Amino acid sequence: MTVASYLENIEEDRKEAFTQLRNTIINNLPTGFEERIQYKMISYVVPHSMYPAGYHCTPTDPLPFISIANQKGFIALYNMGIYGSEELLNWFTSEWPKHSTLKLDMGKSCIRFKKVNAIPFELIAELVSKISPEKWIEMYEKAYVKK
Repeated sequence: MTVASYLENIEEDRKEAFTQLRNTIINNLPTGFEERIQYKMISYVVPHSMYPAGYHCTPTDPLPFISIANQKGFIALYNMGIYGSEELLNWFTSEWPKHSTLKLDMGKSCIRFKKVNAIPFELIAELVSKISPEKWIEMYEKAYVKK
């Protein structure tokens, strides 16, 4: 599967919102992350050229950071920075009401958008811009890598 084929298979009523979400990420993500398909989603990863150790669960995979997915009942944004940083999580949850009248629907790293016409793109732009690949590697190693 490629990014292009993933995008081709999105339902028409979600395609515009999904494309705008992808473009928001691409236009605001710090330099160094790479877009690819990982775990059957469009993902933004720290490539092996920057972090040769890869993902501790599967070292042959590059280090995941953000993914977007077209799920059955919603569009999902997975942001490992929120999962790895209580400070970032607190910032995001306090900013949400300033950008959306909808209740925040999220899990540990997953933000679910059931109403695709109400995605707070400005907030997502700010969120994805907050962590560089270097900072994510530092956070990841502190939290997940056994020494």
